[in-house]
Amino acid sequence: MKYDTLNPELFKKNRQRFTALMDKNAIAIFNSNDELPSNGDALHKFKQNTDLYWLTGIEQEDSMLVLFPDNPDPKYREVLVLVRPNELKEKWDGHRLRANEGRAVSGIETILWLDSLDALLQTWIHLADSIYLNTNENDRKANMVPVRDYRFIEQMKLRYPLHQYKRSARIMKEVRAIKTSFEVEVIQKAIDITEVAFKRLLQFIKPGVMEYEIEAEIFHSFLMQKATGPAYGSILASGDRARTLHYVSNNQACKDGELILMDFGAEYGGYCADLTRTVPVNGKFTRRQKQVYNACLHLHNYAKSLLKPGITIVDYTDKVGEEATQQFLKIGLLKKTDIKNEDKENRAYRKYLYHGISHHLGIDVHDLGTRTAPIKAGMVFTIEPGIYIEEEKMGVRIENNFWITKNGNKDLMANIPITAEDIETLMKRK
Repeated sequence: MKYDTLNPELFKKNRQRFTALMDKNAIAIFNSNDELPSNGDALHKFKQNTDLYWLTGIEQEDSMLVLFPDNPDPKYREVLVLVRPNELKEKWDGHRLRANEGRAVSGIETILWLDSLDALLQTWIHLADSIYLNTNENDRKANMVPVRDYRFIEQMKLRYPLHQYKRSARIMKEVRAIKTSFEVEVIQKAIDITEVAFKRLLQFIKPGVMEYEIEAEIFHSFLMQKATGPAYGSILASGDRARTLHYVSNNQACKDGELILMDFGAEYGGYCADLTRTVPVNGKFTRRQKQVYNACLHLHNYAKSLLKPGITIVDYTDKVGEEATQQFLKIGLLKKTDIKNEDKENRAYRKYLYHGISHHLGIDVHDLGTRTAPIKAGMVFTIEPGIYIEEEKMGVRIENNFWITKNGNKDLMANIPITAEDIETLMKRK
């Protein structure tokens, strides 16, 4: 890893929060992700299962976690399972964790090697009444690939058919949505790295620069600050390409007079930042560009005023939609007849704002959490309204990250320039 070692109390606290919601005399087992083949004898870059990482901080393949809070032997109430270091594999792929290193990262005292787990696991399961197993239950993802979690479930049910099986994901969706102060500290570090990269870009962007050159500057800045790299594929969309929400080709020239929408964030310590800014390629907004930008910023600030404990994402999105309707009337995108004749299932404003306003943020960019239950203090959300105008070949989006507090929210990106005037001032100084 490139980042500094995180405080193991982060992971200890996460395990405590999970086990507090387990049934009595239950065991929970978590697996690492597979190493996935690409082509030939190559593998894709390994990415850890985020549930396992959230509980342990371990990024290594062939790892497992066993949680059995009611195990009669206290030594085995938390067990971290690692692959036994192999001299030949280390010559090819590098160092693998030793037991003392696993303890230092995770805060788990009992470390077992994977090749010695089987007999002990059988004994523990015979003592348990129910077994929690894990799958990816993110609402946006339908996984048809038989990954390790699903293969492990099949093996367990064949071997122990009379146990009661439970879904860890039900607990994970609840506890991962609420961030501890330890977690927010790491998210803030990812945001601070992203801030440095953004301010660097304001000095770099000019007419004729290629989108991929901007991407290279982002990657360079992230790595120089000990980030793992980008938290997701950076979106660098100039001109009309800004209307494509997940544009990642990043292969066109940025032209004089265009806006460029930049959606990027650093990953640090497994946690993600998610920033969007839209800036003028030549450093100066036109009158119309500034009008649209300020309308988007107004929606951003309006959403910020709503995002607090008690409201649901569904109700919050509806309220922002009402305000978007009024803003789009003001800047000439909608007419009163458009609103009068709109389809209530496809509101008129949706022609120009066709995505959600906020999503949970954490270890995953689209992190676990509910959309229908009321928002709670401790959650971290993006706020990212956009305005996309096909007729004007223009797209604007503004996005910051917010930690929900008891009475409102805290803007974790408050230090990142956001007004049109501040952006122009910083770009003028290059």
